[in-house]
Amino acid sequence: MYADPQTVTVNAVAKAMPRVGSSVPNKVGTFQTADGEFDFRISQNATSNRFRREARLTQRKVAPDPISAVNKEVSTSVIITVDEPKFGFSDTELGYLTAGLVAWFTAGNRDKLLGGEL
Repeated sequence: MYADPQTVTVNAVAKAMPRVGSSVPNKVGTFQTADGEFDFRISQNATSNRFRREARLTQRKVAPDPISAVNKEVSTSVIITVDEPKFGFSDTELGYLTAGLVAWFTAGNRDKLLGGEL
């Protein structure tokens, strides 16, 4: 079980998120800042031949709609998903693959991805 609270640093500010529950026992852990601005969910799902594990960080805020100028709540999420077969890959191999993608992302490719480059 993950520690309570979970902390994620966003723009050099640590966001402490206490556990606020689990919608499905042993499948989803939900953590949230006291003001509800940040939500962090860790989930896992199993099918007959695969495991899917996910970490999702969501931020909510109120922003003016550029057309109507009416303030509306909007949200965005960043998701890391590991989709693996039930056999054939070790945790070590999955760790190498995950580390490789994180290194690629932080090596100047984040802005290209966010800018829509292919």
